[in-house]
Amino acid sequence: MAVRDLSLPDRDALRLPRLLADQLRSRPFFVIAAMVSLTFLFAAVFAPWVAPYAPDFQDSNALMAPPSAAHWCGTDSFGQDLLSRVIYGTRYVFLIGFSSVAIGAVGGLAIGLAAGLTRGAVEWGLMRFVDAILALPSLIMAIAFISILGPGVDKVIYAVGFAMIGPFARTVRADVLQVRAQAFVEAAGLMGVDRLRIIWRHILPNVIFPLAVQATIRIAEAILVSSALSFLGLGVVPPAPDWGLMISEGRAFISIVPWISGVPGAALALLLIALSIVGDGVREQFDPKMRTNR
Repeated sequence: MAVRDLSLPDRDALRLPRLLADQLRSRPFFVIAAMVSLTFLFAAVFAPWVAPYAPDFQDSNALMAPPSAAHWCGTDSFGQDLLSRVIYGTRYVFLIGFSSVAIGAVGGLAIGLAAGLTRGAVEWGLMRFVDAILALPSLIMAIAFISILGPGVDKVIYAVGFAMIGPFARTVRADVLQVRAQAFVEAAGLMGVDRLRIIWRHILPNVIFPLAVQATIRIAEAILVSSALSFLGLGVVPPAPDWGLMISEGRAFISIVPWISGVPGAALALLLIALSIVGDGVREQFDPKMRTNR
């Protein structure tokens, strides 16, 4: 029986560090942005163990206190630790961002498939519905939806998700029309393969992956829209540690205690930039059109 030499390093074990090093050299901004995004995600998952205080803990002796050893990012007008509230706020950010994009992707997939596989009045009606959604910016559409449902975390998820349906539906329809024109799909139809089987085995797999790539790009937009709703008082309601709500609460003191709005504002800007770079990097890596243009 052959004996393995344990003194030599395993090539498979060295492959991942080398791959990461190559990516860091060739795409440094993408790697850094991915690390920043994962750091925020880590803070969201382990917030009770990472945050120094509870999000609703009030220190009456440190109202609007500047950054110090006790409160690294200062406190707000209620004496609440800003760093702790920002860390707990990442939970709302990712919950709303991922959930709303999931709703938009599922709704867009259903409408895009139906519009791409049908003809006549059904396709015309579905695309006019999509055009109506795309006619207004996502924020305006979400505000209109919130005005009907009212504020709240679940309402924000539904509102932002509904505003996301239009872009996903148009992308899916375009991909379906492109796949339908392929020779292998036409050959399957001529061979008498069931229509549902063609959709499940040939069309859907070629549509899902581009949809997932677009979803990574839309997460930053969903987070921005939800934060804007909270800033306007139409999103997450107090005392939840939502970043947009925290920025809005600090407006009255911006000239004397800028850290109340500055800390959550900086966290929001950093996360949005990181997610945008990650989304663009994923699209460049997996979108065939982007690869051929490089």
